[in-house]
Amino acid sequence: MKLPPLFSTLALALTLSCAPAHAATGPGVSWQAAAADADIDRYFVQAKAEKKPVLLYWGAKWCPPCNQLKATLFNRADFIEQSKAFVAVGIDGDAPGAQKLGTRFKVRGYPTLILFNPAGNEITRLPGEADAAQVMKVLQLGLSSGRPVKAVLADALNSKSTGKKLGANEWRLLGFYGWETDEQQLLPVEQRPATLAQLAKASEGVDAETTTRLWLKSIGAMAEGKVADPAQLPRLRAVLADAAQSRAQMDVLTNEAPDLVKALAAQPGEARNTLVTEFDAALKRLNEDATLSRADRLNALQARIDLARLDAAKDEPNPKGIPAALLAEAREQASRANREITDGYERQAVVTEAAHLLGRAGLWKESDDLLKSALARSHSPYYLMSQLGGNAKKQGRKADALRWYEEAFNKSEGPATRLQWGTTYLGALVELSPEDTPRIEKAAAQLFSEADKDPGAFYERSERSLKKVATLLGAWNQSPVQAAAVGRLKAQLDGVCGKLDAADAKARSACQGLMKPASKA
Repeated sequence: MKLPPLFSTLALALTLSCAPAHAATGPGVSWQAAAADADIDRYFVQAKAEKKPVLLYWGAKWCPPCNQLKATLFNRADFIEQSKAFVAVGIDGDAPGAQKLGTRFKVRGYPTLILFNPAGNEITRLPGEADAAQVMKVLQLGLSSGRPVKAVLADALNSKSTGKKLGANEWRLLGFYGWETDEQQLLPVEQRPATLAQLAKASEGVDAETTTRLWLKSIGAMAEGKVADPAQLPRLRAVLADAAQSRAQMDVLTNEAPDLVKALAAQPGEARNTLVTEFDAALKRLNEDATLSRADRLNALQARIDLARLDAAKDEPNPKGIPAALLAEAREQASRANREITDGYERQAVVTEAAHLLGRAGLWKESDDLLKSALARSHSPYYLMSQLGGNAKKQGRKADALRWYEEAFNKSEGPATRLQWGTTYLGALVELSPEDTPRIEKAAAQLFSEADKDPGAFYERSERSLKKVATLLGAWNQSPVQAAAVGRLKAQLDGVCGKLDAADAKARSACQGLMKPASKA
């Protein structure tokens, strides 16, 4: 499920509300909460003794895709039954040691799902963007294989020289690997398109669905502006025309629609128009498919809107040429979702997605009204407030944008989340009101005070938030008044660094180097 920028073994990383002993992330599954290395080590000892794999889940309370998994995968009877066969471990991104654990397992995006064997070796990362039934199949493949995906990938790439042949199930494991949450575990990002294309070629004749998935992902992973071989265009058109194939590749088609079109029909014209028409028909079919979750169906609708505004500027707030019938569908489906959804997890996933697609269609009033109506019923209203801030910013309503971003920061909960939301607020201040030195200094000082209370502030997502703070201050530091404020902030941060555990060399180094570029600027 593709979402706005605020945001995608046995290890599953999703959103949890972490309790001291157990984290209840969904009905029927007993998640054991992990907040530090000692917790993880204890669960791996348990897994080895019980000869069970480990399912590790990394996420956050506000995260829409995480809530989507809770509303679909985690309450499936087959998933609940399957969970008895492994040690289910949940990491809430706002738990005390969660960001340090993120560094240990090389996870940063919410949700991330990872599978480990009983010996503690990572088997695979599960695709959080696939639908629940597909994720269940991949989980079962990982459980039955037991072979780390790194070894499977090596055999797949070297099959000509080694003579080792992969079975269909191992190819499926590669096809459904969570490439978007790989964090360069298997290969560097820049090598992904060519490697996926190589895998697609090597898998031909073994499993047609996997070959198609790998090929589509290789095209979708290409850098913006790169053009694929136009001779492959009929292959995409065949997938779009076939209801069974397009349903099997639903997640790739809905998430990568604009990229696939631009790669295979680079120039505006008749060929592109024909492809867009055929793509729209396939997406409309997925949008109407009752076997898909409401969030997946809305994602197909958003892809239709993205294709309709394909030639508009990326951030154009009021795109022209979107058909009236499509705008009517966007209004109707968003309104229906808001009326009908009663499950809190599904609401967090679907309402935020619906508001985003309304904005992409230029229906800003409808998007704002939807978010405001959902505030009182959201368990994480600060996420919706940030969306309202983003909406106002895109419409040029600076004061409203800053008000919503500030309120979102004030209402946000959890150390990692507060740093992330506070950084978003600071970024909006620097961009929209750079002359307001007192307000900018106050916001940055608050973030450093937050870091002072959080022992994990200089790890993973929290560290990236603080690095962004420093980058923002460096770009803003353009006058003597601003330089004086940056100097005071650096002195405050020096005090934070001085309190860090002397044995934690990583955190101390990160803290001490944070403000050097900003001070020099």
